[in-house]
Amino acid sequence: MPQQRRKVAFSGKKKKDQLLQKRNTKGPPKYLRSTQESYEDSDVAPESSRKLMEQPFGRGGNRNKNVNRYNLQFYQESKKEVEQMKQEGFKPLDILSAKDREMDGRYFTDFNFPIRPPLNESSSKEQLDRSENRYFKEYVDELQKKQRNGDIKELSLFELNLETWRQLWRVLEFSDILLIIVDVRYAALMFPPSLYDYIIKTLKKHAIVVFNKVDLVEPDVVVAWRSYFNEHYPNLPIVLFASYLPRSRKGNQRGPQVSHRRSMEGVYNIYRECQRYVQGEVDLSAWEQKIREDMRSEQLDILEDVATVTGELKISSSIDTTPHEHVKYHNGIATIGCIGFPNVGKSSLINALKGRKVVSVSRTPGHTKHFQTIFLTPLVRLCDCPGLVFPSATPKSLQVLLGSFPISQLAVPYRSLRLLSEHLNLPQLLRLHLPEDYDEWSAVAISDAWAYKRGFLTAKAARPDRYRAANHILRMCLAGQQQLVLQFYPPGYEEQRDKWLQHPDLAEVKNYQQVDLDEPESETNEDTSSVCSDTADSDDDDEDSSNDETNADESECTAEQEAPRSRNVFALLEDD
Repeated sequence: MPQQRRKVAFSGKKKKDQLLQKRNTKGPPKYLRSTQESYEDSDVAPESSRKLMEQPFGRGGNRNKNVNRYNLQFYQESKKEVEQMKQEGFKPLDILSAKDREMDGRYFTDFNFPIRPPLNESSSKEQLDRSENRYFKEYVDELQKKQRNGDIKELSLFELNLETWRQLWRVLEFSDILLIIVDVRYAALMFPPSLYDYIIKTLKKHAIVVFNKVDLVEPDVVVAWRSYFNEHYPNLPIVLFASYLPRSRKGNQRGPQVSHRRSMEGVYNIYRECQRYVQGEVDLSAWEQKIREDMRSEQLDILEDVATVTGELKISSSIDTTPHEHVKYHNGIATIGCIGFPNVGKSSLINALKGRKVVSVSRTPGHTKHFQTIFLTPLVRLCDCPGLVFPSATPKSLQVLLGSFPISQLAVPYRSLRLLSEHLNLPQLLRLHLPEDYDEWSAVAISDAWAYKRGFLTAKAARPDRYRAANHILRMCLAGQQQLVLQFYPPGYEEQRDKWLQHPDLAEVKNYQQVDLDEPESETNEDTSSVCSDTADSDDDDEDSSNDETNADESECTAEQEAPRSRNVFALLEDD
């Protein structure tokens, strides 16, 4: 019998080296591995898709159920692009003027959105599913081909999950009137003309544009955007809506009754436009009576448990996305669909339409997973659609500031922070001091300065946690906190600024600003860091936190605690 080899002591350090060598040989995990890694150093590398915020399969229940079916899917950056974004963070900032913030619909000029293929009545459900998958794959491949050939200069991050597009198709087929909700800060960047043409010309349905978050921008900007839309879409009604809690200029909350009154004014205007479209084919008197009762109420209970009112609300969620043959005002019921980009405030609008909280609200894109119907009255129902990012030429760094891409999923946040810093004077607004290691301001310098100011330090070396600081600033901008409001203007706004400042519609817009003009303004040199509490939650009224950002900054202020004021500061970076 051969003699066995004597066992030798195996140190922990040697074991770690062995695991590291094995890991390097095996390569990165499968979910991070690109489909064609050999193209990573090429300028024409095909981009691979990645599901965001994936959830593990639960131990109980149906294990075969795909819990990640409705997750957001976007393109994944290559290693070369990630390194390039890191280097850009150290470059000095370029000063951008207000003229550079003028935007129109040119980003959507060369793009259409995917629509459902024609329905064949003899096709089975499996055949329909294969047809839609084949069509969507060809649609995405065609966009990538145009980008590689130079036909389109830049391709934005857009939704790559077919299941989410099926939700939109279902809502478009199911609804009689479509509410296209846009964030007025980026109105032209959130209104695809192809969607409007499809609703009006192909589906022959009615549409209403809702300018949400009008309390975040100057009233003259809202008037200018409304004039721009009236000029380009003359038959499209526009309704103003404010979804934030009111604040005085001192930053104190005015109470829920003021917020209720302001939001109900927008709700009533939506009702009037729907009534004009319906023209008596559906009895909307019960809806009008409900709105008047809500207007007379002194306080809105926004904390009411949804489970206690589900029977009354008749909320139904459905994942059936098969083609639906539309019947106008079926059974005498008017169906109103709510569509738009992520983070435009669809859930807040639905809660205001119902008069109480019926759907949870979150600043995390992809929070609403699939469409659901909510009855306002027995003859009026809402149809909520998940937020969708449409294909366009919008820069990816700008999409993060629009709220289209989850900030927590950013590989490198410096490109978006750089864009924000070139439009807003962050050192002045946040009262930052240039760190000793830097000669001039850059995205990384701003991140380090904010990390020192807020105490965002790494655990072991106590270095400034610049990633956490950059993400925190981006979240404040998305929520409109501490006057970090990035707003864009329609073309020609600067040349006609005096015209908009004296426009007769300013009084109407100021009615939505929710600011007590009688109170004196707060001091501008007040330390903004004292306003934000480290114990605040990171999301608004978010009841389904399992789908939220996994590495979100827990010290982020909520929108209720730090609601923005209507008087914004848009000072540009100046040479000291």
